[in-house]
Amino acid sequence: MPHLVILYSGNLDARTDVSVLCRSLADTMLAQRDEAGKPVFPPGGTRVLAYPAPHFAISDGGTAGRAAGGDGDYGFAYLNLRMGRGRTEAVQQGVGHALMAAAQAHLAPLMAAMHLGVTLQIDVGAEVFDAKHSSLHPLFNKPV
Repeated sequence: MPHLVILYSGNLDARTDVSVLCRSLADTMLAQRDEAGKPVFPPGGTRVLAYPAPHFAISDGGTAGRAAGGDGDYGFAYLNLRMGRGRTEAVQQGVGHALMAAAQAHLAPLMAAMHLGVTLQIDVGAEVFDAKHSSLHPLFNKPV
């Protein structure tokens, strides 16, 4: 953990490279530092996954957009970051602002071309079960 999951309307695939968005968001997560200057997230545990929704209904289906002279094309992206406890609220807020800025920068051309809703939610909570098995962490935990 942390895992950032993106659910988005499938009509965005033809308009943007979601893999580039994923990499940008992962890099943004890895760049975050806490108050002591230490990385907020472990490189071996940082994940960004994106899933298009091939079937979706957004708002009024485009009626308002067409009435305003547009094509009524709507889209959405819902980003949900799940992270473990132990980070300060200031760090959580900083991560949220940084991720939203990265998402907005990537999606700005889409926002200019269509009606698009973007939501970022961060969940921090007590796990009822938390097991990990990874061969990734050792890559980043080598003595210097």
